[in-house]
Amino acid sequence: MSTTPHLAFDDYLAISRLYSEYALAVDSGDWDLWPEFFTEDCTYKLVPRENHERGFPLATLLFESKGMLKDRVYGIRETLFHDPYYQRHVVSAPVVLAASENRFEAQANYAVFRTKLSRESTVFNVGRYIDVIERTPAGLKFATRLCVYDSEMIPNSIIYPI
Repeated sequence: MSTTPHLAFDDYLAISRLYSEYALAVDSGDWDLWPEFFTEDCTYKLVPRENHERGFPLATLLFESKGMLKDRVYGIRETLFHDPYYQRHVVSAPVVLAASENRFEAQANYAVFRTKLSRESTVFNVGRYIDVIERTPAGLKFATRLCVYDSEMIPNSIIYPI
């Protein structure tokens, strides 16, 4: 385990808020909020743990710009047909692995629960976020969000952001 980098309390608090507010936004169903957590030139990738650990490039989802995230929002609203469901994120406290004045590398574990209408809640996706966070004039934003999920088995589709 690496040593914790020197990090100002205000920066750690801002990183923690970024993680919490992200979960709140994606659980709210107000999809326009989601892309605003990212820099313009960002990467959002959802990948199984086995592929990540073996260095395989295959991803379940891969978006390489804020524009692509906005296209996904359009798809969620206008073109994807699916059984509606709610999701709820539980995210651990982030661990900051590297810090500089305007860039942070952090990780956190997550569990996403899914509730379909008239059904019980189930565990939907579990894994960890591996993030690069940048300081911008608008506050901290994800430059890279890698969602590494633990199970090789996932539902037949992942509609909403993890």
